[in-house]
Amino acid sequence: MDDLKGKVAIVGIGEVPSGRFPEREPIVSAVASARQAIIDAGIKKEEIDAVIPTAALWSPQYNTELVCCRIVEELGLCGKARMNFQVFSGGSSCCNMLKTAAGLILLGLARSVLCVHSDRLGTGVTGQGGIDLFSTAGISKEWEAPYGLHYSAIAGLITQRYVYETGTTEEQLASVCVSNRKWAELNPNAMFRKPLTIEEVMASKMLSTPLRAKESNVLADGGAAFLVTSAERARKLTDRPVYLLGEGSRVTHFALSQEPDMTRFAWAEAAEEAYRKAGLSPEDIDVAEIYDSYPVFQLIGLEELGFCKRGEAGAFVYAGNTWPGGKLPMTTNGGMLSQGHTGAGGGVALMVEAARQLMGKAGERQVSGARFAVVTATGGTYMDSYVTILGTEIP
Repeated sequence: MDDLKGKVAIVGIGEVPSGRFPEREPIVSAVASARQAIIDAGIKKEEIDAVIPTAALWSPQYNTELVCCRIVEELGLCGKARMNFQVFSGGSSCCNMLKTAAGLILLGLARSVLCVHSDRLGTGVTGQGGIDLFSTAGISKEWEAPYGLHYSAIAGLITQRYVYETGTTEEQLASVCVSNRKWAELNPNAMFRKPLTIEEVMASKMLSTPLRAKESNVLADGGAAFLVTSAERARKLTDRPVYLLGEGSRVTHFALSQEPDMTRFAWAEAAEEAYRKAGLSPEDIDVAEIYDSYPVFQLIGLEELGFCKRGEAGAFVYAGNTWPGGKLPMTTNGGMLSQGHTGAGGGVALMVEAARQLMGKAGERQVSGARFAVVTATGGTYMDSYVTILGTEIP
């Protein structure tokens, strides 16, 4: 639908710190993030018509509570909210939540939609439980799981192939982690804020060849929220709405073994669609919030979204172009490699960060003059490619 351009906007965001917080219940993370988003939007909570919680992976019981309107009750919206339902597609849930909210608003079914995520992967899913979760979810039980495939192994396979095809070096891969960490150092909500060097990354133990421990995301507890309303109403609430300008997406596989090109997926097609709908090009983008569960995916994203030529993304990052002060600020919250992997929240956090940058509320890591941002997301075994373009003005 091309007619989504400039019709809805994000007007409020909220987020709690990511990390290991055994004393913090996930519903607290959800409600705290939602409350921040409501206050940030400058609306009364009673104006929220719909609440969309995405799924929590750590506990079926807690996830059922989200489906069954616990956030609505905790916010004191019982009898006022018109709907509560879950939207979930793994790491790409943020993009589907935003598109669903847009649809409700444009159809006149809701005025304000609250999208919320919270999970407890840092302290709620540990040991064998964590191994089981990330060795089965999105992995073919018949054709892949029996041979030991898991998420780190999948990322290792993709990285091996990408390095073979492009000649990207170990140092260049490691530099992606350093880039993310430099942003995380400026992010009070990040799990890891200690400086990181390429040498430290390469000295860490081998995890899934050729990936090392410090090239892998770490599970975390966390929560985030964003509030969506019509563009007309947004302009009355704030002088800097964050408009949805364009989006593109493709589903490419369920099992990775059915993906014909694991170093490209369908990012180029999704990006072309998003740019066309937005009326923008890669040269117009000020901030690139690229999904980053492992460093190779940011390199693939840079190339397939048109920021670098094939095989040149590694050198681009290594030269410092994506660091604070660089030509193309990338994954400015630190991403899952440094802010922490909170399940579907990895993507939600990037959506919130994109809005934060465009609103001019990113503090020390604020990108000066940011007008347009691109957000990428993917779920499961990188089964889908989502590209969303946001902006403070409508081209």
